[in-house]
Amino acid sequence: MKKVFALIEKESAKFAQLPFFEFLGNKSIALIQRLSFAAYFALFIMGYGNLNKFVSLEEPKVNPIQYIFNKQIREQENHWIWFLKDLEDLDLNRFLNFTDSLKLNLSDQIVICRQIIYELYRLTFQVNPIYKLVAIESIESISNIFFSITAPVTQELKALTNREYPYFVNPHLLAENDHSVHSYETKEFIGSMHLAEEICKQACELVNKIFELFTALVDMLVNFAEKYKIKQLLTQSFGGSDSTQLPCAILLQSGFKSPYVTLFSTRRCA
Repeated sequence: MKKVFALIEKESAKFAQLPFFEFLGNKSIALIQRLSFAAYFALFIMGYGNLNKFVSLEEPKVNPIQYIFNKQIREQENHWIWFLKDLEDLDLNRFLNFTDSLKLNLSDQIVICRQIIYELYRLTFQVNPIYKLVAIESIESISNIFFSITAPVTQELKALTNREYPYFVNPHLLAENDHSVHSYETKEFIGSMHLAEEICKQACELVNKIFELFTALVDMLVNFAEKYKIKQLLTQSFGGSDSTQLPCAILLQSGFKSPYVTLFSTRRCA
């Protein structure tokens, strides 16, 4: 398992250097523009909650690895509530009604958010708990990078608005770091596990796949956020061949076609 952990650490270092995080930390860009990616992130957050509840969680927890995994899932099952609160406090409700929100979330422009959830379903459904653990260790590492960057950015906004933003600021980051999977005992137990050569190989392939998926996600987010103009009423088509024009102040000036669709065709770890 130490080989898998080393790969996660290596991929995390590369992930932290992506343009998305450079964009978030660029103080020459308005705070609300840097945080505008939240509008396009919603479907992934809600879908990930369903993934944990309906796919990843399995009972009875007779397998010690599944037990660790179940405990981790339960510790983060309500984090989506914080996310909805942040969306409200970022004033995004002023720009998008319910119908328009559905059009946005089911549009081709943010298809990556849906595809990543579907692919995570495929990779973790009824597989050896080892692979579930590897997936969540990879996602936890990605989350720590993500929230360590969003926290100071949103803290700047908090100082101006006097709003809490629990998802993107410290409460969520502290909760992530406090998960039982990060305890010394759990880390020691997982790190001491010996994996058969084939299982280790597939686990490493899964790590690479997870980071590939999330790289696609944050690349999509930065493409949107870089073009976001808070005060400009934009017109954007969201139906593929649908010619309906959707006015919304949080959408792109021009369409974004994802170069990452081909990422979602690899075989599931057995």
